[in-house]
Amino acid sequence: MLKEECGIFGVFGHKDAAKLTYLGLYALQHRGQESAGIITFDHTRFRTIKEMGLVFEIFNPKNLSGLTGDMAVGHVRYSTTGSSNIKNTQPFLAETSKGTLAIAHNGNLVNAKELHGQLKSSGSIFQTALDSEIIIHLLSKSREKNLSDAFIEALKQVKGAYSLLLLDKNSLIAARDPYGFRPLCLGKLDSGWVVSSETCAFDLVGASYIRDIEPGEILLISKDGLKSIKPFPFDSHAFCIFEFIYFARPDSQISGQSVHCIRKKLGKRLAKEAPVQADLVMAVPDSGNSAALGYAQESGIPFEFGMTRNHYIGRTFIEPSQQVRDLEVKIKLNPIKEILKGKRIIVVDDSIVRGTTSRRRVSALKEAGATQVHLRISSPPIKYSCYFGIDTPQRRKLIASNKEVEEIKEFIGADSLGYLSMEGLLESAALPPQTFCTACFSGDYPIKIKDKINKFSLEEKT
Repeated sequence: MLKEECGIFGVFGHKDAAKLTYLGLYALQHRGQESAGIITFDHTRFRTIKEMGLVFEIFNPKNLSGLTGDMAVGHVRYSTTGSSNIKNTQPFLAETSKGTLAIAHNGNLVNAKELHGQLKSSGSIFQTALDSEIIIHLLSKSREKNLSDAFIEALKQVKGAYSLLLLDKNSLIAARDPYGFRPLCLGKLDSGWVVSSETCAFDLVGASYIRDIEPGEILLISKDGLKSIKPFPFDSHAFCIFEFIYFARPDSQISGQSVHCIRKKLGKRLAKEAPVQADLVMAVPDSGNSAALGYAQESGIPFEFGMTRNHYIGRTFIEPSQQVRDLEVKIKLNPIKEILKGKRIIVVDDSIVRGTTSRRRVSALKEAGATQVHLRISSPPIKYSCYFGIDTPQRRKLIASNKEVEEIKEFIGADSLGYLSMEGLLESAALPPQTFCTACFSGDYPIKIKDKINKFSLEEKT
Protein backbone atom coordinates (compact mmCIF):
# COMPACT_ATOMS: atom_id res chain seq x y z
CA MET A 1 0.00 0.00 0.00
CA LEU A 2 1.23 3.49 -0.85
CA LYS A 3 1.19 6.05 1.92
CA GLU A 4 0.79 9.80 1.73
CA GLU A 5 3.25 11.80 3.79
CA CYS A 6 1.16 14.47 5.52
CA GLY A 7 -1.94 16.54 5.92
CA ILE A 8 -1.97 20.18 7.05
CA PHE A 9 -4.64 22.50 8.42
CA GLY A 10 -4.48 26.14 9.51
CA VAL A 11 -6.80 28.75 11.02
CA PHE A 12 -6.52 32.54 11.15
CA GLY A 13 -8.83 34.87 13.04
CA HIS A 14 -11.23 32.46 14.76
CA LYS A 15 -11.70 32.18 18.52
CA ASP A 16 -11.96 28.38 18.31
CA ALA A 17 -8.77 27.95 16.29
CA ALA A 18 -7.47 24.92 18.23
CA LYS A 19 -10.77 23.04 18.22
CA LEU A 20 -11.26 23.71 14.52
CA THR A 21 -7.75 22.51 13.79
CA TYR A 22 -8.37 19.36 15.81
CA LEU A 23 -11.47 18.64 13.73
CA GLY A 24 -9.60 19.50 10.53
CA LEU A 25 -6.85 17.04 11.38
CA TYR A 26 -9.46 14.43 12.24
CA ALA A 27 -10.81 14.79 8.71
CA LEU A 28 -7.27 14.51 7.30
CA GLN A 29 -6.26 11.49 9.38
CA HIS A 30 -6.06 9.34 6.24
CA ARG A 31 -3.06 11.40 5.11
CA GLY A 32 -0.91 10.42 8.09
CA GLN A 33 -1.38 8.09 11.06
CA GLU A 34 2.00 8.21 12.82
CA SER A 35 1.85 11.53 14.64
CA ALA A 36 -0.15 14.72 14.95
CA GLY A 37 0.36 18.19 16.35
CA ILE A 38 -1.18 21.63 16.80
CA ILE A 39 0.51 24.96 17.53
CA THR A 40 -1.51 28.05 18.40
CA PHE A 41 -0.66 31.69 19.09
CA ASP A 42 -2.72 33.76 21.55
CA HIS A 43 -0.93 37.10 21.01
CA THR A 44 1.33 36.49 24.00
CA ARG A 45 2.93 33.10 23.35
CA PHE A 46 2.94 30.02 21.13
CA ARG A 47 1.40 26.90 22.61
CA THR A 48 2.16 23.38 21.37
CA ILE A 49 0.82 19.84 21.65
CA LYS A 50 2.25 17.10 19.43
CA GLU A 51 2.68 13.40 20.03
CA MET A 52 2.99 10.06 18.31
CA GLY A 53 -0.35 8.44 17.54
CA LEU A 54 -3.73 9.22 16.04
CA VAL A 55 -5.55 12.53 16.42
CA PHE A 56 -8.18 11.19 18.83
CA GLU A 57 -5.46 9.56 20.97
CA ILE A 58 -3.46 12.78 21.36
CA PHE A 59 -6.06 15.49 21.89
CA ASN A 60 -8.81 15.79 24.49
CA PRO A 61 -10.97 18.60 25.88
CA LYS A 62 -8.49 19.36 28.65
CA ASN A 63 -5.36 19.80 26.55
CA LEU A 64 -7.23 21.50 23.71
CA SER A 65 -8.47 24.12 26.20
CA GLY A 66 -4.83 25.00 26.85
CA LEU A 67 -4.24 25.76 23.16
CA THR A 68 -5.54 29.29 23.36
CA GLY A 69 -5.54 31.86 20.56
CA ASP A 70 -7.27 32.64 17.29
CA MET A 71 -4.42 31.38 15.07
CA ALA A 72 -3.32 27.77 14.63
CA VAL A 73 -1.51 25.31 12.40
CA GLY A 74 -1.89 21.55 12.58
CA HIS A 75 -0.28 18.50 11.01
CA VAL A 76 -0.76 14.75 10.64
CA ARG A 77 2.26 12.79 9.50
CA TYR A 78 3.43 9.67 7.82
CA SER A 79 7.21 9.79 7.51
CA THR A 80 9.02 9.72 4.17
CA THR A 81 11.96 11.87 5.24
CA GLY A 82 13.07 11.33 8.82
CA SER A 83 12.15 8.34 10.92
CA SER A 84 8.97 7.86 12.87
CA ASN A 85 9.70 9.34 16.30
CA ILE A 86 8.65 12.23 18.49
CA LYS A 87 11.43 14.62 17.46
CA ASN A 88 10.19 14.52 13.88
CA THR A 89 6.57 15.39 14.65
CA GLN A 90 5.14 18.56 13.19
CA PRO A 91 4.33 21.46 13.24
CA PHE A 92 7.91 22.53 13.90
CA LEU A 93 8.45 25.59 16.13
CA ALA A 94 11.68 27.59 15.89
CA GLU A 95 13.21 30.81 17.16
CA THR A 96 14.66 32.54 14.10
CA SER A 97 16.11 35.86 13.06
CA LYS A 98 12.61 36.67 11.77
CA GLY A 99 10.93 35.83 15.06
CA THR A 100 9.25 32.70 16.36
CA LEU A 101 7.81 30.62 13.54
CA ALA A 102 5.74 27.45 13.29
CA ILE A 103 5.81 25.46 10.06
CA ALA A 104 3.77 22.51 8.78
CA HIS A 105 4.79 20.79 5.55
CA ASN A 106 3.26 18.27 3.16
CA GLY A 107 5.65 17.01 0.48
CA ASN A 108 9.27 16.09 -0.03
CA LEU A 109 12.29 18.17 -1.08
CA VAL A 110 14.48 16.36 -3.58
CA ASN A 111 17.51 18.58 -2.83
CA ALA A 112 17.13 18.35 0.96
CA LYS A 113 20.30 16.32 1.47
CA GLU A 114 22.39 18.79 -0.51
CA LEU A 115 20.95 21.83 1.28
CA HIS A 116 21.28 20.12 4.65
CA GLY A 117 25.00 19.60 4.05
CA GLN A 118 25.54 23.19 2.94
CA LEU A 119 23.67 24.62 5.92
CA LYS A 120 25.45 22.40 8.40
CA SER A 121 28.83 23.37 6.91
CA SER A 122 27.94 27.03 7.40
CA GLY A 123 27.13 26.53 11.08
CA SER A 124 23.45 25.57 11.18
CA ILE A 125 22.48 23.17 13.96
CA PHE A 126 19.58 20.84 13.21
CA GLN A 127 17.18 19.56 15.85
CA THR A 128 15.19 17.19 13.63
CA ALA A 129 15.45 15.05 10.51
CA LEU A 130 12.70 17.05 8.80
CA ASP A 131 13.29 18.64 5.43
CA SER A 132 10.83 21.26 6.71
CA GLU A 133 13.53 22.47 9.10
CA ILE A 134 15.76 23.21 6.11
CA ILE A 135 13.25 25.83 4.96
CA ILE A 136 13.34 27.45 8.40
CA HIS A 137 17.16 27.64 8.33
CA LEU A 138 17.15 29.14 4.82
CA LEU A 139 14.54 31.68 5.86
CA SER A 140 16.46 32.61 9.00
CA LYS A 141 19.68 33.15 7.03
CA SER A 142 18.00 35.48 4.55
CA ARG A 143 19.05 39.12 4.63
CA GLU A 144 15.53 40.17 3.70
CA LYS A 145 13.94 41.99 6.63
CA ASN A 146 10.35 41.24 5.65
CA LEU A 147 9.15 37.73 6.57
CA SER A 148 7.34 37.11 3.31
CA ASP A 149 10.37 38.21 1.28
CA ALA A 150 12.65 35.96 3.33
CA PHE A 151 10.19 33.10 2.87
CA ILE A 152 10.19 33.59 -0.89
CA GLU A 153 13.99 33.67 -0.96
CA ALA A 154 14.08 30.39 0.99
CA LEU A 155 11.56 28.67 -1.27
CA LYS A 156 13.50 29.68 -4.38
CA GLN A 157 16.38 27.53 -3.12
CA VAL A 158 14.42 24.31 -2.59
CA LYS A 159 13.34 21.80 -5.21
CA GLY A 160 10.52 19.34 -4.92
CA ALA A 161 7.03 19.12 -3.53
CA TYR A 162 5.69 21.33 -0.78
CA SER A 163 2.39 22.58 0.47
CA LEU A 164 3.29 24.68 3.49
CA LEU A 165 1.76 26.61 6.33
CA LEU A 166 3.90 29.16 8.19
CA LEU A 167 2.60 30.89 11.33
CA ASP A 168 4.14 33.91 13.00
CA LYS A 169 2.73 36.39 15.52
CA ASN A 170 0.84 38.38 12.91
CA SER A 171 -0.06 36.15 10.01
CA LEU A 172 -0.68 32.74 8.53
CA ILE A 173 1.18 32.14 5.27
CA ALA A 174 0.25 29.33 2.87
CA ALA A 175 2.50 28.27 0.01
CA ARG A 176 2.37 25.68 -2.74
CA ASP A 177 5.31 24.66 -4.92
CA PRO A 178 5.36 25.88 -8.55
CA TYR A 179 4.45 22.42 -9.87
CA GLY A 180 1.51 22.01 -7.50
CA PHE A 181 2.38 18.42 -6.57
CA ARG A 182 0.29 18.30 -3.41
CA PRO A 183 -3.17 19.85 -2.84
CA LEU A 184 -3.91 22.94 -0.73
CA CYS A 185 -7.14 24.93 -0.51
CA LEU A 186 -8.60 28.03 1.11
CA GLY A 187 -11.85 28.31 3.04
CA LYS A 188 -13.85 30.89 5.00
CA LEU A 189 -15.46 30.38 8.39
CA ASP A 190 -17.35 33.26 9.98
CA SER A 191 -14.85 36.13 9.98
CA GLY A 192 -11.84 33.81 9.93
CA TRP A 193 -9.90 31.90 7.29
CA VAL A 194 -8.99 28.24 7.08
CA VAL A 195 -6.44 26.42 4.90
CA SER A 196 -6.44 22.66 4.39
CA SER A 197 -4.88 19.88 2.37
CA GLU A 198 -8.39 18.78 1.37
CA THR A 199 -11.91 20.23 1.23
CA CYS A 200 -13.37 17.36 3.30
CA ALA A 201 -11.98 19.14 6.37
CA PHE A 202 -14.00 22.27 5.47
CA ASP A 203 -17.18 20.19 5.43
CA LEU A 204 -16.50 18.93 8.94
CA VAL A 205 -15.79 22.36 10.47
CA GLY A 206 -18.55 24.13 8.53
CA ALA A 207 -16.27 26.31 6.41
CA SER A 208 -17.05 27.48 2.90
CA TYR A 209 -14.63 26.39 0.20
CA ILE A 210 -13.27 29.48 -1.56
CA ARG A 211 -10.66 28.15 -4.00
CA ASP A 212 -7.53 26.07 -4.43
CA ILE A 213 -4.25 27.79 -3.64
CA GLU A 214 -2.56 27.88 -7.01
CA PRO A 215 0.74 26.21 -7.89
CA GLY A 216 3.54 28.66 -7.14
CA GLU A 217 1.29 30.91 -5.06
CA ILE A 218 2.15 32.32 -1.64
CA LEU A 219 -0.92 33.54 0.22
CA LEU A 220 -0.51 35.92 3.17
CA ILE A 221 -3.44 35.97 5.60
CA SER A 222 -3.44 38.74 8.20
CA LYS A 223 -5.75 41.24 9.87
CA ASP A 224 -5.46 43.25 6.67
CA GLY A 225 -7.03 40.42 4.66
CA LEU A 226 -5.53 38.28 1.90
CA LYS A 227 -2.50 39.05 -0.22
CA SER A 228 -1.52 36.73 -3.06
CA ILE A 229 2.07 36.65 -4.31
CA LYS A 230 3.25 34.65 -7.34
CA PRO A 231 7.04 34.97 -7.31
CA PHE A 232 7.92 31.93 -9.42
CA PRO A 233 8.09 31.83 -13.22
CA PHE A 234 5.66 29.30 -14.70
CA ASP A 235 7.27 26.08 -15.85
CA SER A 236 4.68 23.32 -15.87
CA HIS A 237 2.18 21.88 -13.45
CA ALA A 238 2.58 18.36 -12.07
CA PHE A 239 -0.27 17.59 -9.69
CA CYS A 240 0.05 14.09 -8.24
CA ILE A 241 -2.58 12.03 -10.06
CA PHE A 242 -2.60 9.54 -7.19
CA GLU A 243 -4.61 12.08 -5.18
CA PHE A 244 -7.49 11.24 -7.51
CA ILE A 245 -6.71 7.50 -7.59
CA TYR A 246 -6.21 6.85 -3.89
CA PHE A 247 -4.91 9.48 -1.46
CA ALA A 248 -7.65 12.09 -1.23
CA ARG A 249 -10.87 11.28 0.57
CA PRO A 250 -13.71 10.57 -1.89
CA ASP A 251 -15.79 13.39 -0.40
CA SER A 252 -13.11 15.97 -1.23
CA GLN A 253 -12.98 18.19 -4.29
CA ILE A 254 -9.75 18.95 -6.15
CA SER A 255 -9.57 21.61 -8.84
CA GLY A 256 -13.35 21.69 -8.85
CA GLN A 257 -13.62 17.94 -9.45
CA SER A 258 -15.31 15.45 -7.13
CA VAL A 259 -12.80 12.77 -6.14
CA HIS A 260 -15.58 10.17 -5.84
CA CYS A 261 -16.91 10.96 -9.32
CA ILE A 262 -13.43 10.79 -10.85
CA ARG A 263 -12.89 7.36 -9.27
CA LYS A 264 -16.22 6.14 -10.64
CA LYS A 265 -15.08 7.27 -14.08
CA LEU A 266 -11.85 5.31 -13.63
CA GLY A 267 -13.92 2.22 -12.83
CA LYS A 268 -16.20 2.70 -15.82
CA ARG A 269 -13.25 3.10 -18.16
CA LEU A 270 -11.63 0.03 -16.60
CA ALA A 271 -14.77 -2.01 -17.32
CA LYS A 272 -14.51 -1.02 -20.98
CA GLU A 273 -10.79 -1.75 -21.22
CA ALA A 274 -10.70 -4.98 -19.18
CA PRO A 275 -14.08 -6.73 -19.31
CA VAL A 276 -14.58 -10.25 -17.99
CA GLN A 277 -17.53 -12.57 -17.34
CA ALA A 278 -18.33 -12.79 -13.65
CA ASP A 279 -21.14 -13.01 -11.11
CA LEU A 280 -20.33 -9.98 -8.99
CA VAL A 281 -18.07 -6.93 -8.65
CA MET A 282 -16.54 -6.09 -5.29
CA ALA A 283 -14.07 -3.54 -4.01
CA VAL A 284 -11.02 -3.76 -1.84
CA PRO A 285 -12.44 -1.41 0.80
CA ASP A 286 -12.29 1.44 1.23
CA SER A 287 -10.00 2.78 -1.49
CA GLY A 288 -11.54 0.66 -4.25
CA ASN A 289 -15.19 1.44 -3.47
CA SER A 290 -15.84 4.25 -5.93
CA ALA A 291 -14.02 2.61 -8.85
CA ALA A 292 -15.79 -0.69 -8.17
CA LEU A 293 -19.16 1.06 -8.31
CA GLY A 294 -18.19 2.54 -11.66
CA TYR A 295 -17.04 -0.85 -12.96
CA ALA A 296 -20.32 -2.47 -11.87
CA GLN A 297 -22.47 0.25 -13.43
CA GLU A 298 -20.64 0.09 -16.76
CA SER A 299 -20.47 -3.72 -16.93
CA GLY A 300 -23.97 -4.40 -15.65
CA ILE A 301 -22.56 -6.95 -13.18
CA PRO A 302 -24.01 -6.58 -9.67
CA PHE A 303 -21.93 -4.83 -7.00
CA GLU A 304 -21.57 -6.58 -3.66
CA PHE A 305 -19.68 -6.06 -0.40
CA GLY A 306 -17.47 -9.12 -0.50
CA MET A 307 -15.13 -8.01 2.28
CA THR A 308 -15.63 -6.18 5.52
CA ARG A 309 -12.98 -3.83 6.82
CA ASN A 310 -11.87 -3.41 10.42
CA HIS A 311 -11.75 0.36 10.93
CA TYR A 312 -10.32 0.13 14.44
CA ILE A 313 -6.79 -1.01 13.76
CA GLY A 314 -4.05 0.70 15.71
CA ARG A 315 -0.47 -0.22 16.45
CA THR A 316 -0.04 -3.81 17.57
CA PHE A 317 2.33 -5.10 20.23
CA ILE A 318 2.63 -8.44 18.42
CA GLU A 319 6.04 -9.17 16.94
CA PRO A 320 5.79 -9.40 13.12
CA SER A 321 6.53 -13.11 12.76
CA GLN A 322 5.77 -14.75 9.42
CA GLN A 323 2.64 -16.29 10.88
CA VAL A 324 1.37 -12.88 11.98
CA ARG A 325 2.29 -11.33 8.62
CA ASP A 326 0.17 -13.98 6.94
CA LEU A 327 -2.77 -12.89 9.12
CA GLU A 328 -2.44 -9.17 8.29
CA VAL A 329 -5.03 -9.28 5.51
CA LYS A 330 -7.56 -10.97 7.78
CA ILE A 331 -6.91 -8.41 10.51
CA LYS A 332 -7.78 -5.55 8.15
CA LEU A 333 -10.14 -7.19 5.63
CA ASN A 334 -12.24 -10.29 6.13
CA PRO A 335 -14.12 -11.99 3.27
CA ILE A 336 -17.87 -12.59 3.60
CA LYS A 337 -18.14 -16.27 2.71
CA GLU A 338 -21.90 -16.26 2.10
CA ILE A 339 -21.45 -13.67 -0.66
CA LEU A 340 -18.41 -15.25 -2.30
CA LYS A 341 -19.05 -19.00 -2.16
CA GLY A 342 -19.32 -20.50 -5.63
CA LYS A 343 -19.03 -17.13 -7.37
CA ARG A 344 -16.81 -15.73 -10.08
CA ILE A 345 -15.77 -12.35 -8.71
CA ILE A 346 -14.18 -9.19 -10.03
CA VAL A 347 -12.11 -7.41 -7.37
CA VAL A 348 -11.36 -3.71 -7.99
CA ASP A 349 -8.39 -2.11 -6.24
CA ASP A 350 -6.54 1.16 -6.77
CA SER A 351 -2.99 -0.17 -7.24
CA ILE A 352 -0.48 -2.98 -6.79
CA VAL A 353 2.85 -2.07 -5.18
CA ARG A 354 4.91 -5.10 -4.15
CA GLY A 355 2.19 -7.61 -4.96
CA THR A 356 2.42 -9.48 -1.65
CA THR A 357 -0.75 -7.96 -0.20
CA SER A 358 -2.72 -8.64 -3.39
CA ARG A 359 -1.48 -12.22 -3.30
CA ARG A 360 -2.77 -12.70 0.25
CA ARG A 361 -6.12 -11.13 -0.61
CA VAL A 362 -6.63 -13.34 -3.64
CA SER A 363 -5.76 -16.38 -1.55
CA ALA A 364 -8.20 -15.33 1.19
CA LEU A 365 -11.01 -14.84 -1.32
CA LYS A 366 -10.48 -18.28 -2.82
CA GLU A 367 -10.34 -19.82 0.64
CA ALA A 368 -13.71 -18.16 1.26
CA GLY A 369 -15.18 -20.05 -1.68
CA ALA A 370 -14.75 -17.83 -4.75
CA THR A 371 -14.34 -20.04 -7.81
CA GLN A 372 -12.57 -17.33 -9.85
CA VAL A 373 -10.90 -14.09 -8.79
CA HIS A 374 -10.37 -11.48 -11.51
CA LEU A 375 -8.33 -8.53 -10.25
CA ARG A 376 -8.85 -5.11 -11.85
CA ILE A 377 -6.67 -2.12 -10.99
CA SER A 378 -7.93 1.45 -11.51
CA SER A 379 -4.47 2.78 -12.39
CA PRO A 380 -1.57 1.74 -14.64
CA PRO A 381 1.26 -0.44 -13.26
CA ILE A 382 3.50 1.38 -10.76
CA LYS A 383 7.03 0.98 -12.13
CA TYR A 384 8.99 3.88 -10.63
CA SER A 385 9.58 5.35 -7.16
CA CYS A 386 8.05 8.66 -6.10
CA TYR A 387 10.28 11.45 -4.71
CA PHE A 388 7.57 14.04 -4.13
CA GLY A 389 5.91 13.08 -0.85
CA ILE A 390 4.69 9.50 -1.27
CA ASP A 391 6.26 6.55 0.48
CA THR A 392 7.18 4.08 -2.27
CA PRO A 393 9.70 1.25 -2.03
CA GLN A 394 12.91 1.16 -4.00
CA ARG A 395 12.15 0.55 -7.64
CA ARG A 396 13.52 -2.99 -7.55
CA LYS A 397 10.80 -3.83 -4.99
CA LEU A 398 7.96 -2.59 -7.20
CA ILE A 399 6.58 -5.72 -8.80
CA ALA A 400 5.61 -4.04 -12.08
CA SER A 401 9.17 -2.80 -12.60
CA ASN A 402 10.38 -6.40 -12.76
CA LYS A 403 7.44 -8.42 -14.09
CA GLU A 404 5.00 -8.24 -17.00
CA VAL A 405 1.26 -8.28 -16.33
CA GLU A 406 0.96 -12.03 -16.99
CA GLU A 407 3.81 -12.71 -14.56
CA ILE A 408 2.19 -10.52 -11.89
CA LYS A 409 -1.08 -12.40 -12.40
CA GLU A 410 0.70 -15.70 -11.80
CA PHE A 411 2.49 -14.33 -8.71
CA ILE A 412 -0.67 -13.09 -7.02
CA GLY A 413 -2.70 -16.15 -8.04
CA ALA A 414 -5.53 -14.32 -9.83
CA ASP A 415 -7.45 -15.89 -12.70
CA SER A 416 -6.96 -12.68 -14.68
CA LEU A 417 -5.43 -9.26 -14.10
CA GLY A 418 -6.21 -5.98 -15.83
CA TYR A 419 -4.83 -2.50 -15.31
CA LEU A 420 -6.31 0.80 -16.45
CA SER A 421 -4.33 2.29 -19.33
CA MET A 422 -2.50 5.60 -19.02
CA GLU A 423 -4.77 7.01 -21.71
CA GLY A 424 -7.83 5.85 -19.81
CA LEU A 425 -6.52 7.35 -16.57
CA LEU A 426 -5.80 10.76 -18.05
CA GLU A 427 -9.05 10.96 -20.01
CA SER A 428 -11.05 10.06 -16.90
CA ALA A 429 -9.31 12.62 -14.70
CA ALA A 430 -11.22 15.47 -16.40
CA LEU A 431 -8.28 17.88 -16.40
CA PRO A 432 -5.68 18.53 -19.12
CA PRO A 433 -3.10 15.68 -19.19
CA GLN A 434 -0.22 18.14 -18.78
CA THR A 435 -1.71 19.05 -15.38
CA PHE A 436 -0.50 15.83 -13.77
CA CYS A 437 2.61 14.11 -12.51
CA THR A 438 2.48 10.48 -13.67
CA ALA A 439 6.14 9.65 -12.99
CA CYS A 440 5.35 6.57 -10.89
CA PHE A 441 3.90 5.01 -14.03
CA SER A 442 6.13 6.46 -16.75
CA GLY A 443 9.41 7.43 -15.09
CA ASP A 444 9.03 10.90 -16.62
CA TYR A 445 9.88 13.04 -13.59
CA PRO A 446 8.89 16.73 -13.79
CA ILE A 447 11.98 17.61 -11.74
CA LYS A 448 15.25 15.97 -12.71
CA ILE A 449 16.18 13.25 -10.24
CA LYS A 450 19.82 12.31 -9.79
CA ASP A 451 20.77 8.85 -11.01
CA LYS A 452 20.15 6.09 -8.47
CA ILE A 453 18.80 8.55 -5.89
CA ASN A 454 16.33 7.01 -3.48
CA LYS A 455 14.73 7.80 -0.19
CA PHE A 456 17.22 9.12 2.31
CA SER A 457 17.12 10.13 5.94
CA LEU A 458 18.59 13.40 7.09
CA GLU A 459 19.36 11.58 10.35
CA GLU A 460 22.39 10.13 8.59
CA LYS A 461 23.89 13.60 8.74
CA THR A 462 22.70 14.84 12.13
